Amino acid sequence: MASNFHGFLIFFFFIFMFFNYMTFLEAALVPAMYVFGDSLVDVGNNNYLNFSAAKANFYPNGIDFPTGKPTGRFCNGKNPADFLAEKVGLASASSYLSIIENRSHTYNINIGVNFASGGATIIPQPNQIFFPLQVTSISLSKQVVYYNSIYEALVRDLGVNKAKAHASKSLYLIEIGSNDIFAYFASPNLDKIYTPPQYLNLMSQHFEKQLKRLYENGARKLVVIGVGVIGCTPAMRYQNFTEGCNSEMNRWAFVFNQHLTSMLKKLKDELFGFHFSYFDGFSIMLSTIHKPTSFGFSEVKVACCGSGRLKAEVACIPKVSYCNNRDKHLFWDKYHPTQQAHHFFSDLIFNGPQTYTFPINVQTLIAI
Repeated sequence: MASNFHGFLIFFFFIFMFFNYMTFLEAALVPAMYVFGDSLVDVGNNNYLNFSAAKANFYPNGIDFPTGKPTGRFCNGKNPADFLAEKVGLASASSYLSIIENRSHTYNINIGVNFASGGATIIPQPNQIFFPLQVTSISLSKQVVYYNSIYEALVRDLGVNKAKAHASKSLYLIEIGSNDIFAYFASPNLDKIYTPPQYLNLMSQHFEKQLKRLYENGARKLVVIGVGVIGCTPAMRYQNFTEGCNSEMNRWAFVFNQHLTSMLKKLKDELFGFHFSYFDGFSIMLSTIHKPTSFGFSEVKVACCGSGRLKAEVACIPKVSYCNNRDKHLFWDKYHPTQQAHHFFSDLIFNGPQTYTFPINVQTLIAI
């Protein structure tokens, strides 16, 4: 019965998508955008995970969102999935689980689907423990499984050729990896199983496998965001008596990003029609931390929402204090950037210079 209901919703989604396709095609630069990743691009999937502690569906999250209400985004407002959608002329894609579990959300999903999940990892790691919350999330591999079901329905309803054309012109935004690194540093046993190089290689191998699965189901234009300077989040600074960055964690992020760019270049050589735009979030984030005023920020160490030292002792939960100058803060809470930071980074993702986008930016990617 549940399977039939699930199938009905997918069918309803694509019937509506078909009738709205041409309308959006004229106004938008791409037919749709599909989003994969973790809390930096989650728009509410975790709201539907009953046993997940990684949720943001409570105030003051969303205080600067157009509705002024929490949506499940780990932010005071919009995140890169929203801003990039705006850049290409689309509305923000609904979360996949809201489509499956809430019929009222089906009206707006002809512009793509968001599969991202707060706490998600590249390497499936069930019930991971993150400082000190137990996190149940949708791993990247499971997100790709969900996408495959969408693509299969697309083929059934539009036909193979139209489905391929839709997928090949759409954007696939992927931002993930930080939670895998957090997991290694927090785990009591992962370092006994893998050396750091082995673990980073495993991350890259799993990532490559999922990208190939997306390619097999139509994906041709990928936008990949590298792991940021996660050792400089308020949460990591809080663990350091001097409140400095965790340089070892940053080194891991830097090395993984090198693996990531090498892998993307290899796939471009191997897979016909495969194109990508890689955003070096690490470098621009580090530059912002070193020279905040040059990029419009004044506070890059202390979170806006939370309490205690660096506003990172207690997480951003209901009734904690939050700052008024949110546009001047790099971090909204102890892990996540503010809406203003996301907006700044998203502008660079779309049409930034090669200093931060490799080998091309999204604007150029769309034109291919």
